[in-house]
Amino acid sequence: MNDVLSVRTLNRTLLERQFLTARTERPVLEVVEHLVALQGQEPNWPYLGLWARVAGFRREGLAALLADGRVVRSASLRSTQHLSGGTDFGQWRPLLQPVLDRTSRARYFAPATDGLDLDELAATGRELLAGRTLSRQTLAVELAARYPGRDGRLLAGAVQLRVPVLQGPDSAAWGGWGTRPNTSLTLAEQRPDAQQPDTQQPDAQRPDTQRPGGLSAGAAVLRYLAAFGPAGVKDFQAWSGLTRMRPVFEELRPRLRVHRDERGTELFDLPDAAPADPARPVPVRFLPAYDNLLLGHADRTRVLADRDRPRVMPGSARVRPTFLLDGFVAGTWSVAGPELLVSPFRPLTDGEAEEVAAEAGGLAAFLGPGQRVVLGSAH
Repeated sequence: MNDVLSVRTLNRTLLERQFLTARTERPVLEVVEHLVALQGQEPNWPYLGLWARVAGFRREGLAALLADGRVVRSASLRSTQHLSGGTDFGQWRPLLQPVLDRTSRARYFAPATDGLDLDELAATGRELLAGRTLSRQTLAVELAARYPGRDGRLLAGAVQLRVPVLQGPDSAAWGGWGTRPNTSLTLAEQRPDAQQPDTQQPDAQRPDTQRPGGLSAGAAVLRYLAAFGPAGVKDFQAWSGLTRMRPVFEELRPRLRVHRDERGTELFDLPDAAPADPARPVPVRFLPAYDNLLLGHADRTRVLADRDRPRVMPGSARVRPTFLLDGFVAGTWSVAGPELLVSPFRPLTDGEAEEVAAEAGGLAAFLGPGQRVVLGSAH
């Protein structure tokens, strides 16, 4: 009979694997690779995700990894911008390409791409980038010249989904809170240190069809479970954007632990992975917007109560910065000039307020000189 795991057990297990019960001493690159990818829709957020997880993290550490290509920024999981290890990117991109192709056919791009052969558009984009590093604006201008009357900005966006394109380190440098529309673009295979994907996966990691030149879906599931398990098929699909993954899990089943949650959903885990102690005390943690802790499962109740979800995910694909209290999302935070505004969902006890203020103070110091914490009342 499968073990039934409580919400608190799933919560503590996830926090342990995400380095959120205690900051890790592991090198930054190792942490990025363990997490597979860091959500990087806006440049500053990955730095804050690492600050929450890595002891003594300094912004310069990630900047150096970006500068030498050991960490890269590109469209990845769920077709959104992520930071991932340079070697990992080459492994994961072929597996995720069907997701990215599907997004390139979305209605958003239709005003520019209707009637076009998207494979031909991708080939044109590859031709324009071959041997060159272009700004996104320049690529858009050149594509518009090839396809008169069409929005070059949308064409450039579609190309970045269909062709493995890396954004320059400037796109992920610490600085302003918005996106950087004029960042540089380079074909992934043009990186000086680009490595050919290793297709010689151990047999234990190849239970499904190998994607040409990339990671197998089975190996991807094992990587996911190491950082997000125990988890179900729908959880993996929500995190990755991939679909029809049930057969992959079924083929892996003899090699995995199988549990159930309190709702009866089947959850899979690595064979040597044990659930965490549900009574384990956990510290307050502040998380960036779009952190994959909140986006790594279809059922997010292990960290975010259903009643609070609209406050964190108000629509238009937004995911606000949050803080965890006793392991669960207890409020949001934002930066307004010199103020770090902390907004709890419910009244805090004196002890809780002290814990939240102390961790917020550490975040304020990381954000920069002159930042001060303003702990608001429950809303």
